[in-house]
Amino acid sequence: MSDREQIKPTAHELMKMHVEAMFTHDRNMRLRTINEPWPGEPPAPRFFLGRTIEGSALCRFRYDVPETLARQLEELCADEPVVRDFQTKPKHFEAYMNLLQSERFTMGPCYLIPETTVPTMEVVSVTRENVTELARGGFEWLTSDIDYAQPCIALVREGRAVSICRSVRIASRAHEAGLETLEEFRGKGYAAAVVAGWARAVRNMKAAPLYSTLCDNLSSQRVARKSGLSFYGVNFTIV
Repeated sequence: MSDREQIKPTAHELMKMHVEAMFTHDRNMRLRTINEPWPGEPPAPRFFLGRTIEGSALCRFRYDVPETLARQLEELCADEPVVRDFQTKPKHFEAYMNLLQSERFTMGPCYLIPETTVPTMEVVSVTRENVTELARGGFEWLTSDIDYAQPCIALVREGRAVSICRSVRIASRAHEAGLETLEEFRGKGYAAAVVAGWARAVRNMKAAPLYSTLCDNLSSQRVARKSGLSFYGVNFTIV
């Protein structure tokens, strides 16, 4: 077995990396806020459940969820089966919703971008030095985010970025991808190219490139399929 194969993370480890990138935690590993650098500190969901293809579910709770309630939820999480697709709700969906007295939830697939994923088109890095030029014509908002959103990879046409993939949630062990393609340039394979370029840049930083989306985001799921991303689980949150 090669060194690379020995350090390949399990699905459970990838889910831990995912939740650590998505949210800030306190010393007790309770969720605090959504992991963003901008003012306001939006609160994390009250409950996070990560089901994996290995059958090992990971759950986290916001700091203000009572301990007794957290233990009830934890017992249910331990009974979640292996996840086989990202459309099926958790086994104990109704119980989770009832215990937290909520009607609002999110759910979606989580992927690892494999090392074998490489850009099929030329892509470039977007930095503080070139962002003003590349962001014109649709990505002007990127100029205020560029220092944080690194690495940021773009596919350029006629001197401007038409598709970008950047880091939007960053932790020490993993980055979560944020993907945007201008509407008139969709369906050309550009998104897959920038995702691959971004993943290569993240791996060069010794971090895992992760890609997650929502169940109703069909365009994002198409990118995942075309790029051959490795499905490792489903995240589920209750706000």
